[in-house]
Amino acid sequence: MKRTPLLVLLVLAGTGLLRAAPPNIVFIVSDDQLWSDYSFMGSKDVRTPNLDRLAAQSLTYTRGYVPSSLCCPSLASMITGQYPHQHKVTSNDPPFPTDGTPKKQFNKSKGFGDGREVMNRYMDAAPSLPRMLAQKGYLSLQTGKWWQGNFSRGGFTHGMTRGERHGDEGLDIGRKTMQPIYDFIALAQKEQKPFFVWYAPMLPHQPHNPPERLLEKYRAKTPSLPVAKYWAMVEWFDETCGQLLDHLDQKGLSNDTIIVYLSDNGWITNPQTGAYADKSKQSQYDGGLRTPIMLRWPARITPQRSARLASSIDLAPTLLKAAGVPVPASMSGLDLFDSAAVNGRDTIYGECFTHNSMDLNRPAASLRYRWLIEGDWKLIVPATRNEPTATVELYQLDADPTEMKNLAAGEKERVYRLQTKLDAWWNGK
Repeated sequence: MKRTPLLVLLVLAGTGLLRAAPPNIVFIVSDDQLWSDYSFMGSKDVRTPNLDRLAAQSLTYTRGYVPSSLCCPSLASMITGQYPHQHKVTSNDPPFPTDGTPKKQFNKSKGFGDGREVMNRYMDAAPSLPRMLAQKGYLSLQTGKWWQGNFSRGGFTHGMTRGERHGDEGLDIGRKTMQPIYDFIALAQKEQKPFFVWYAPMLPHQPHNPPERLLEKYRAKTPSLPVAKYWAMVEWFDETCGQLLDHLDQKGLSNDTIIVYLSDNGWITNPQTGAYADKSKQSQYDGGLRTPIMLRWPARITPQRSARLASSIDLAPTLLKAAGVPVPASMSGLDLFDSAAVNGRDTIYGECFTHNSMDLNRPAASLRYRWLIEGDWKLIVPATRNEPTATVELYQLDADPTEMKNLAAGEKERVYRLQTKLDAWWNGK
């Protein structure tokens, strides 16, 4: 066999003609989890040993955010690197019907007809991560939550969801099995292709029905059974993450695989009803918007903890750049591996919309709130069309992390300056 001389290999490497294989990517998304419900984020009640281990091995942004605190638009922003008003998937579901169908029945139905298809077509038109990674030969697998029709609509080469509202067979992942992911990784290895795995199980999302062995651990920690069930669900989700991380270790894939972790939106359990409490899911507050964002890449990145602001819209451009794929101009997020870029940013933005769209073609029609964070200051501006009684809110997050004291009335100059900045980002029209 004819060997390439070492000197030639060194020259090729120096010219960039000899490049390392693109990294594998595993994208882990928890579903309805409060930003502080992790041991590594300070929780004294919830145990998350596997996510603690991942955080210790990762570039961990403790002040991460999603732009919208609702599942469907949040997931769409992660995978497209765009804000909801850009990709137009602003809400979980199409507008309510005018034929008298009860709202709850409509939202739990599997169809939605033409309205859902309009939302799916917006995903077809977006620069989705798996579709763009295919340029580098990636195989991609969808599991868990997926709202936009068949998995192929997002550009995945393989998947579990066939087209029902937000998962059908895809929701078996984590709660019932991890095997589809293991089988896919084996397939990618056999075909010698880089892979992208989307692991977005409906955990710790309702129904809060954890294994009894986990629920027993939390019963004595709270007088509220609904809270105990939620905490046990968080640990159940953590166990599945450990299984996935262990599998990568066993297959010798961890060093060259980027692991991404975040939550799609926050959750605070109402201790009486078990539903989500105010200031969490669907809200404009940190209880619904904030999440730790972790990126592990042992071959390239030194683990560290950062208090700089990070957003889920940063993830798509970060991963595309790592894979050697050109980042489209429509993605305005930063490369989270670029410390200079992250350190140079002092502001992030977001927007919250109605659960059911008011008009699928006009994002502004469904807008409830726009918000920005500059340093430790957070401004929230309501869209009076949908929130007629709401007022502008201003919080100093370092002193008031649960956003209890609205400072807007005494900080008029700051409010004016921040609102001008928010309007320059998107004026909500």
